[in-house]
Amino acid sequence: MTSSADLAHRLGIPSGPLFFPVTPYGPDGSVDLGVYRAHVRQGVDAGAAAVFACCGTGEFHALTPEEFQDCVRAAVAETAGRVPVVAGAGYGTALAVRYARLAAAAGADGLLALPPYLVVAGQAGLLRHYREVAAATPLPVIVYQRDNAVFTPETVVELARTEGIIGLKDGFGDLDLMQRTVSAVRTEVPGDFLYFNGLPTAEQTQLAYRAVGVPLYSSAVFCFAPEVALAFHRALVEGDRATADRLLDGFYRPFVELRARGRGYAVSLVKAGVRLRGLDVGEVRPPLHEPDEDHVKQLAQIIERGYALLEEAQ
Repeated sequence: MTSSADLAHRLGIPSGPLFFPVTPYGPDGSVDLGVYRAHVRQGVDAGAAAVFACCGTGEFHALTPEEFQDCVRAAVAETAGRVPVVAGAGYGTALAVRYARLAAAAGADGLLALPPYLVVAGQAGLLRHYREVAAATPLPVIVYQRDNAVFTPETVVELARTEGIIGLKDGFGDLDLMQRTVSAVRTEVPGDFLYFNGLPTAEQTQLAYRAVGVPLYSSAVFCFAPEVALAFHRALVEGDRATADRLLDGFYRPFVELRARGRGYAVSLVKAGVRLRGLDVGEVRPPLHEPDEDHVKQLAQIIERGYALLEEAQ
């Protein structure tokens, strides 16, 4: 049996911003793999620690299985082994298993298991679901806690004991629950179980998450302002609270407040940011919608302010 620690080591996510690329669409609405490869390449060249392909920011929900596999395969080709590629897998158990196997066939290094579709299940059913996804391939699995998939500490202990499951990504935001979960796993399953802050614009809450033992986080901002995301991560690692606070106050808080002004902006506003930085990734697919024109103008000002803060610090 391969231990979770061995799988975590094999996945090899280093310290650094975790890159969740958007999925580009061409004028006819189809996936533009050429632009996608350029987007992934730019992110890896900019210093991403890992590429999470076709997850929430990548509109997993909007992709056909064929598009999904094409994107994962393209991400694997562009990273060329420089950083790990983790692919999303979701919906009901049968489809989640299918997506997991498609990702494995495309060369992914790991899986982010998204919440099941539609149903609100009990802990026993959730545990069975994720165990079946983990058993479907040899790939290490990170379970994403959010929405209709929220776990008790006892369930996370059982997940940590499951062969193939190496970590938990939290998008629920209950720090008391996370502290109890980290404590329970540390007590019952000592080892290298991984924890990720998966809240939208995770930088806004990462100081608090680090304090309860959650060192890794996703960075949607890295999609369109990688230098800002890298500067914030460096400030966290080095204990440079002044720089972290300056970026939180001048860039991240205004961005989070703008993001809160529209449904689905955690994806569509990020995609608008990528376009503002010069890469035509197209619009989001329905049921998401594009940000208001005035909100895009405000986003451009926030991005400009973020880069001005970096220059002021030099």
